[in-house]
Amino acid sequence: MSLGSPPPPSAAKRGQDLTPRAIVEELDRYIVGQKAAKRAVAVALRNRWRRQQVPPPMRDEIAPKNIMLIGPTGVGKTEIARRLAKLAGAPFVKVEASKFTEVGYVGRDVDSMVRDLAETAVSMLRDEERERLRPRARENAEERLLDVLLPPTPRARPPGGSGAPSSGPIPLPPIDAPPDNATRESLRRLLREGKLDDRMVEIDTADSPQSFVDVFSGTGMEEMVLNLRDMMPQGAKRTKRRRLPLPEALEALTEEEAAKLIDVERLQKDAIRRAEQSGIIFIDEIDKVAGREGGGHGGPDVSREGVQRDLLPIVEGSTVSTKYGPLKTDHVLFIAAGAFHVSKPKDLIPELQGRFPIRVELESLTDQDFVRILTEPENALTKQYIALLATEKVTLEIHADAVAEIAHIATTVNARMENIGARRLHTIMERVLDDLAFEAPALGEVTIPITATYVRERLDGILKDEDLSQYIL
Repeated sequence: MSLGSPPPPSAAKRGQDLTPRAIVEELDRYIVGQKAAKRAVAVALRNRWRRQQVPPPMRDEIAPKNIMLIGPTGVGKTEIARRLAKLAGAPFVKVEASKFTEVGYVGRDVDSMVRDLAETAVSMLRDEERERLRPRARENAEERLLDVLLPPTPRARPPGGSGAPSSGPIPLPPIDAPPDNATRESLRRLLREGKLDDRMVEIDTADSPQSFVDVFSGTGMEEMVLNLRDMMPQGAKRTKRRRLPLPEALEALTEEEAAKLIDVERLQKDAIRRAEQSGIIFIDEIDKVAGREGGGHGGPDVSREGVQRDLLPIVEGSTVSTKYGPLKTDHVLFIAAGAFHVSKPKDLIPELQGRFPIRVELESLTDQDFVRILTEPENALTKQYIALLATEKVTLEIHADAVAEIAHIATTVNARMENIGARRLHTIMERVLDDLAFEAPALGEVTIPITATYVRERLDGILKDEDLSQYIL
């Protein structure tokens, strides 16, 4: 399998199978509602596959249709983008636009999001390649481990020693005698059957201590770090002797052998290519850098507009230097998201507005949506709590009326206070099951029903006290 080819079906469905309808159905397994947003991202993802089928001259002219998701927090904006990238097997990076307004050494330049995308692509392809080469690497690791368990016979010294006088030609030393093949194969069989798992072995593995250049990575000085790394001489890698249980030693040697088998230069080139052709950058909190009309705060507005102007060339299409080579952003898909409570999309500079032609407004969640979120998805919150407490032999039976009551309380609290969407469910579930989670180890094997009455008993006092509910819920 070529490194630049699409991921195997186990990582993501094949491109031609990712029809818009299939993408929406897959997103429905994890995200409740938001049909319009799902349709928009499904079409955007399908258009990427369609573009790959177009002849090259036209292919280069087809730009991605970037998307802006508008809606309150906790309604699924980030989850839609994250699941979309996972479904497509695409490199994915999430950044907050507000971090680019930070001043001083903790701030980051806008180009860093593209460098993060390159890192993600390299890491993704390295994992895929390691998985592909794992059988061969495992064989090599076994051979190294068998050499440790059954060392070769040492060379025989020539007769007479170094001080003995020689008369006539000195005989050549015999070559290393190979270990008994039968013994080695017997040891290999025991190793594969797991009968040596309780043994400790000493192995030499590569040791890569952190250099002073790496210390500065991620501090907003990426350009300086890249230049310093290029200037530093690449010395020989050091090894470190470690004493490990045999299974751990085999795994460590397998990873090391797989790394040796990878063609790093080709991997990096293919990673850059995949990031350019299928990368997705999710820019959250885009509304935080939008100017507020009539705000009267010249300084902050100027700063926000500066961030927008920095973002513009990246979204429009530019070439960014990364440590793996230049990366063009012309065909990277950008998904921006924001609540836009105070500002509006029209408050963004016109050039940036034009680079997000698809705009989707996500709906606020209702009681019924909360009920579905609590029960339908594969990773539903109720299923998580049932699984967690089952480890303590406590069986939770969460009744339908309890789910409805939790959903109703979440809607009420969101309406009374800040609307944080489905995140409110986490807070309420924690309050409902707080005592139970604390006492679970002492309860033993027991079944506990969770009813609407139980939920009200746990939350009524907090809900009636307006000041307390603002802190607790």
